Amino acid sequence: MILEALNFAATWPLTSATHRPFIRSSVNLWARANRCASAWDDHERRTKAAIVTAAEGCRQRRTVVVLGSGLLRDVPVIELSRLFDTVVLVDLVHLASVRGWLAVKRLKNVRLIERDLSGLDALLAGEPLEPLAFLRQVPYLDFVVSANLLSQIGIGVARRLGGQPAEDDRMRQVIAAHVEGLAQLPAKTCLVTDVSYAVIDRNGLKHESQDLLHGVDLGTSSTDWDWPVIPFGEESPDYRIVHRVTVR
Repeated sequence: MILEALNFAATWPLTSATHRPFIRSSVNLWARANRCASAWDDHERRTKAAIVTAAEGCRQRRTVVVLGSGLLRDVPVIELSRLFDTVVLVDLVHLASVRGWLAVKRLKNVRLIERDLSGLDALLAGEPLEPLAFLRQVPYLDFVVSANLLSQIGIGVARRLGGQPAEDDRMRQVIAAHVEGLAQLPAKTCLVTDVSYAVIDRNGLKHESQDLLHGVDLGTSSTDWDWPVIPFGEESPDYRIVHRVTVR
């Protein structure tokens, strides 16, 4: 708890007032990732490998943008900084622990941008839903990564709408807008996302499952794997929650 409090306090002055309400959830994720490091290792390794493979296929390697850079546990920042002239990391919050790690590694070609990638504010205001339109202003953009972000956009929308009647439809709209936004980019893209989850007991029986993309079709994936987001003992000794991850 002490380390979490310190990370929160150090991140507060580094974060814009608009995004400070999201610091707590980022710190909670950081703490969970540390507790579940062993269970998450395979997922993080596979995500990094998928991103590096896609990056190495870029004909030009000037600027790469990572959407949902988060804790950087699943983002091969060092490899990207070697492959590209500029690496841009985009997320709601960049924790002090993440900033400190980048400073220690002396990755001088890495830039941080604070941004809400959901597009929900535009949707609620009746404006065009183009959450990735800002990427058109990024010079020499050759590669864009969406790193385990897509399902979180839908979850964030659900939290903000608080069970309103149009919640499911709006979740579907913002998820579809992200996928469409990636497809419209002139740059090469790599989408890594969890698409569903299942609650499984110690006997291997599935008690609950859910489509995290709410019916949005991603098309054919290049590879898939399971990610035990909540292993046995994290929330209960009797069940674990496993997410299905896909790369496109």
